[in-house]
This record gives sequence, C-alpha cells and structure tokens, in this order.
Amino acid sequence: MLLFNTQNELISYLNSTSNREMSVGLVPTMGALHEGHLSLLSEACQHNAIVVISIFVNPTQFNNPEDLSKYPKTLDKDIEKIKTVSDDIIVFAPSVEDIYRGEMVSEHFDFDGLENQMEGKFRPGHFNGVGTIVKRLFDIVKPTNAYFGEKDFQQLQIIKKMVEKLKIPVTIVGCPIYRESNGLAMSSRNERLSATERKEAAIIYKTISQAQNLFKTKSAEVVYEFVIKTFEKQSNFELEYFEIADETTLLPCIRKNKTKKYRAFIAVFVNKIRLIDTISLN
Repeated sequence: MLLFNTQNELISYLNSTSNREMSVGLVPTMGALHEGHLSLLSEACQHNAIVVISIFVNPTQFNNPEDLSKYPKTLDKDIEKIKTVSDDIIVFAPSVEDIYRGEMVSEHFDFDGLENQMEGKFRPGHFNGVGTIVKRLFDIVKPTNAYFGEKDFQQLQIIKKMVEKLKIPVTIVGCPIYRESNGLAMSSRNERLSATERKEAAIIYKTISQAQNLFKTKSAEVVYEFVIKTFEKQSNFELEYFEIADETTLLPCIRKNKTKKYRAFIAVFVNKIRLIDTISLN
C-alpha cells in the first residue's frame, strides 16, 4: 500500500508513464472510516485500475469550530481497514498546509441554488468549503470516476452540479447508504455516541421510514407534522430540520406532483452530536 502526504508526491506518481493511461477512481473522505466508506472503496476497485482514497479533515467546510476539533482522526486504524479491501489502494493523507498552501479560504461557488436548502440553511459556507476541497482533489488526482455516499445526498447533487458547470472530466458515482443493524446511517460521528445513544438513534431511520410510507397516501404537510411531533416526544433528541424535497432541484415539496421524485432529509442532534439521514419517497 502506498501512502502519500503531499500532493506533489501523489501527482508525480500518478503522472508516471505506467499509470498515465489507466482509469483512476477517487474516494474522498475525512477519515474515521466505517463500512460505508469501505463499500465505496470496493465499488471503486471493481471499476478502476488505480484507486485513491483521500483522508483529510477539511476545515473550510466546518461552520462549528467545536465540531471540527472533535472530529475523530484515526489514520492508523483507517489504513488497517483499507487493507481489508485491497493492498493496492493509494492513501492520500495531506496536511492542511499542503492542501491550502497558506491560504485557508474557500472559493465561492454558484450551485444554481442547491446550496441554499437544508444543510446550506443551517451550515453557512459549508458547501463552498465542500466545493473547494473536492475541486482541489479533482485537480490533484484527475480521477476518471469519483465515489460519494448517498447519505450526503445534497452534497452529491452539489458535486454533480459543480462538475457540470465547470466541465470537469470526471464521472460522479453515488453509492447506497450503509446502515447499522438498527437502521442508523453509518457515520464517522456515530463513534462519538454512547452505546445507549447509538441504540436510541434508531428512531431517526424508523421515523423517516414511517414518513416514506405515510407520503404514499398523505400530503407533505401531514408528513411534516408527523415527524415534528415524533421528535417533540424524544427528550434526548433535537430535530434541526426535516424536509421533503425534489431530488433534482432540492426545493421543498409544497404539493405533491406525480412526475417528480421526492426525498426526505433530516438532521437531528443527539447530545450536541449532529446526525443526518435521507430516504427516497418514491
């Protein structure tokens, strides 16, 4: 397994004669890897001659300094997990200084309004930070394909929009959500939950699954009311938002339209730990 800590070393390796014509798969992560990340790696390994996983906690996409400081950093454990998928995967684990070269600021992006919904409302500047780091990783790795989990569905749509608008020659591949046995969407933040909190957090997936069934016969308004009342009864959980949105535009559903695909999005705090989830409603 190859480990690179600087972009110059990685670029030099990928530009070598033997690698130049090979397909490259990129899996961007912030580390603290779980089975969901490993499923992205497995998918990338099936379809690319070279696979790169980036492990980089990107400061410009955190609007909460406490969340950034507490984000788990487990590089040695991550490398051991990566080896269970393949010994041939390239690990790119740069420093903040190497990525930002002394200027740790986000670029400003226009994602045609996708950035103004859900996460964008509650995390100012978040998607500019996401766009900045993903664009830089694309510039460094020049991947043929890049793999992202659907748990961050809004992020997935935004990256697709960035690639389209900037005409970046990469195929964006969205991969299914991996869940724990109780339905909780796998997330690096789950590691910060106590055993009891992790068990109780099953209410998130249970609720959006019930919302999915309810949406088949009821209005969006009824579904919103159901979810809000459900979390009002959960004293250990604070509902930040629940949204039913058009999958393409991410605009809220006011009245159902049979020609559109809808998705439910949710963000919940458990003891100051923020968890998100999503589910297709069609």
